[in-house]
Amino acid sequence: MLIPTWLLIVPLVVQAAAMAFDELHYHRSRGLGAWERLGHPLDTLTVVACIGWALCMQPTAEHVVAYIALAAVSCLFVTKDEFVHARRCSAGEHWLHALLFIVHPVALASIGLLWLGLHAGAGVFPSRLQGNGPGWGILFVQFCATAVFGVYQAWYWNLRWPSRARLGP
Repeated sequence: MLIPTWLLIVPLVVQAAAMAFDELHYHRSRGLGAWERLGHPLDTLTVVACIGWALCMQPTAEHVVAYIALAAVSCLFVTKDEFVHARRCSAGEHWLHALLFIVHPVALASIGLLWLGLHAGAGVFPSRLQGNGPGWGILFVQFCATAVFGVYQAWYWNLRWPSRARLGP
């Protein structure tokens, strides 16, 4: 059974669109406190670590376990802001965060499957995902886009516009 490439990309696109809306609509309209200004780039860094692992490591049994651990830490880490969000977010932002909490592990699973597809034999993954083809390119573009977003978050909220912060965490 082949896994269509587009099916592995859909969660990445959904996550990126939801993150962009959260950042450009909700975060900019309410501002971010110190906790979120530091925490959101760190959230992004946990995803960069997962993708970077997939790009740099062969999927041996130990490396797959390490990827699963990195992904699990990322999924738990992104929930750390909820005590702040409970006080500061609108119902719409809460709903969007719920969607992001659902999509986050699915996107990390897609990244893991793309990684495994680069190294797997025929039968499970399309041949176009194997080797240095589009599967590697998808991971590389995702890595770069996520890293750039993390740098943007750190720069925008902590260097360019620290005055956009609100009082409190």
